[in-house]
This record gives sequence, structure tokens and C-alpha cells, in this order.
Amino acid sequence: MEELLACPVCGAGLARAGGALRCEHGHSFDVARQGYVNLLPTGAPAGLGDTAGMVAARAAFLSAGHFDSLIEAVADAAADAAGAEPGAVLDLGAGPGNYLAAALERVPGRHGLALDASRFAARRAARAHPLAAAAVCDVWTAIPVRTGAARVALDVFAPRNGEESARVLAPGGTLVVVTPTERHLAELREPLGMLGVDARKEERLTASLAPHLSEVDRTEVEAAPLLDHRSLRQLVEMGPSAHHSDAGDLDERIGALPEPLEATASVTLSRWRRGV
Repeated sequence: MEELLACPVCGAGLARAGGALRCEHGHSFDVARQGYVNLLPTGAPAGLGDTAGMVAARAAFLSAGHFDSLIEAVADAAADAAGAEPGAVLDLGAGPGNYLAAALERVPGRHGLALDASRFAARRAARAHPLAAAAVCDVWTAIPVRTGAARVALDVFAPRNGEESARVLAPGGTLVVVTPTERHLAELREPLGMLGVDARKEERLTASLAPHLSEVDRTEVEAAPLLDHRSLRQLVEMGPSAHHSDAGDLDERIGALPEPLEATASVTLSRWRRGV
């Protein structure tokens, strides 16, 4: 892990020093017993990122296989982009690490690093794959990774920092981005009170990345998972709609729906390359 990370305070490399990572200027960061390191700056707001309940719901939903076609598409794109050149695989906003683990299975021998603002997500992601490590940070502000350390970076339903993503990628490296289309879970939004998709999401994506990376391609991936009532609850509880849902109201909404229910999973997968 330490060979990939940079000090979030001064940008210097980090090295293992007992149960901590330390840079040459004396900045030190403890490695938690669960295997992740917290690189959020001193004074960062408490409660950044997903709650323990949100992470648990996401882990359960993804482990049940509902988004397997999406996970496979991300892993395929990562493996194709990795090629034979050296470099790690990063997951920016990794959650419990399912997408990173699948990508690492396709590129044997490469190390992976999961980055997320939630310590609850980092705990799970640190155990997602034998060659994966995890760190808590705010990728929206800065990515505490050494310049050019990554061959591939994943950004799945996560904030995008175009300038920093380009910096941590090696020359010719690729950022794989997944964003929801307007059809994503459309039939569930009103019945379950879920948040909608920004109609300008693709426009905002291009605006954030195009100044720093070149778009390689863009494809749509769709699936129609069958969801029981338990999975519907997990789907709401794992995303931003969880902050706006009342438990009793959600129970009533879910109970009024047929079981199982076919949903639409629809995303755009795009690849962006750093110049050589």
C-alpha cells in the first residue's frame, strides 16, 4: 500500500513505520487493525462518506449479483486498458470494493487501492481482494496517490476530479467511469421516493474530464435484475436516497410493489486516457 500512497499534507511518499505510515517530513497516519489507513486531514468534518448501514446495504446488494453485468463490464474495461504496462489499479470512491476486486481478478499480479471517504467502506474494501489495500480520503479534494502510480483508475457512481485523476495515472493510463443514464432505476424512483438522475450528467462529466483526459469510447450497459422486497430496501438504503427516506414510509412503499420486480439498470461506461 505505502508504495502507492502520498502524504496528504505535503505530497511526499509514505513508508511503513511500525503500525503507521510516515513521510520524510514527520507526518504520520495510523493503519487501522482492519487494514486501512485514514488519510483525511486533521479537522476534516466527521461523518464524511457513506454510513455503516449504507455500506452494509451496498455490500449485500452487490454480493447478491444484481449488478453482476455492470461489474463484469467494468472489469473487462479495466483489463483491456491495463494491457501489459506496469501500474496499479485504483478505485476512486470504491465503496466495499466489489468493482476493484473484479478488476484485479482480470489483471493477475497487479496491486489495487480502494479510496473512499467512508471508513466503513474502507474496512470492507481492505478485505475485498488479497492484492487490495484501502485508504480513507476525499478524492473530490485531492487523491493521496503518487504521481503516475496507476495504470487504471475506476470511478463508479463517484465524484470525479479530472485534474487529480490525470495526475495519478501513468502516461497512457485510463480512467474508467460509470454514470447512470436517465433510464437507470426509472420505474422505482416515484414508487420508492428515490432521487432522480441529473439530466445534464453527461455534460458535466465531459466538462470535468475533457480538460485533463481524452475520451476513448463510451458505451451503454443495461440489465434487468429481478429484485425481491429485501433487495429493494437495500437498493434504497445503499445510495443517496437513504438520507431522505423514512423507515416506516419505505416499508409501506415497498410492500405495495409486486415481488419480484424487474428493474432497469442502465449506465454509461466511458474510458478516458491520459496523454503519453
